[in-house]
Amino acid sequence: MKGRMDLDFNTIADDFFVNVNLETTLSLPSSRETVLHFFEAVQKQFRSMTSFFRRETGEFVLEGNRDGGTYRWLELQPHRITSGFFNPSDLQQAYEFHSWVLERSRYFLGVAGLDVECLDMLFGFNLDYHGNRDAIVAQALLAGSPLASFVHNGDLQAVECEPNLVMALDEECYLQMRLSLETRSSSYQVRTGEYDDEPISVYLTLRRYSQPGQVLDIAGSLVEQGRLCEEIVGRTVIPGVIQPIVAAISAS
Repeated sequence: MKGRMDLDFNTIADDFFVNVNLETTLSLPSSRETVLHFFEAVQKQFRSMTSFFRRETGEFVLEGNRDGGTYRWLELQPHRITSGFFNPSDLQQAYEFHSWVLERSRYFLGVAGLDVECLDMLFGFNLDYHGNRDAIVAQALLAGSPLASFVHNGDLQAVECEPNLVMALDEECYLQMRLSLETRSSSYQVRTGEYDDEPISVYLTLRRYSQPGQVLDIAGSLVEQGRLCEEIVGRTVIPGVIQPIVAAISAS
């Protein structure tokens, strides 16, 4: 599975990441022996993933060194396997990691297409800005729209502006696209002018639901979802969302 676009996603935003999420109908194994065998196999393949722990809420996590700026991570929940690659050098590197994890989950955890409720692929972009991130998003995405009067009204301050759009890519709605933003600002920060260093995050998620009468081809769907994510990001998300926000940040 190879990246097909010439775009260098690492130059488009301050951070770029690719996550994959697989949700199952039946509970995944949670015994000590099974979990350790699975995570040990992952660690042997990806040597930098050496931090293994269990959250208070029960999830098992294996991840690399976050301080290095680029790292892989894997999380096992009762009905979910989630893997992520933060700032991969290229898309192929991310695809290979996710494909490997999903393939091995079949042997170590018994995951099969019959048990899959949905499969997600997410392309995420972080844009650094120290200030009212909601105001920047509103200025970048609403200016020139029917809602522009709110943006240019000097008596109003943006407190929450996190657009969220879900669209079906097929007639029966089994393949869906979600475009969402996260600003991480708060009323307190707007009121005091004391903003933290959290980024504006832009997420593009492709979700494939299990379809009645068909067994989900996990590997094949992962390839298709990656291709569609690349196409949608290159055609729409970068010029229509990311670049306007970057321009608004530069002009602020």
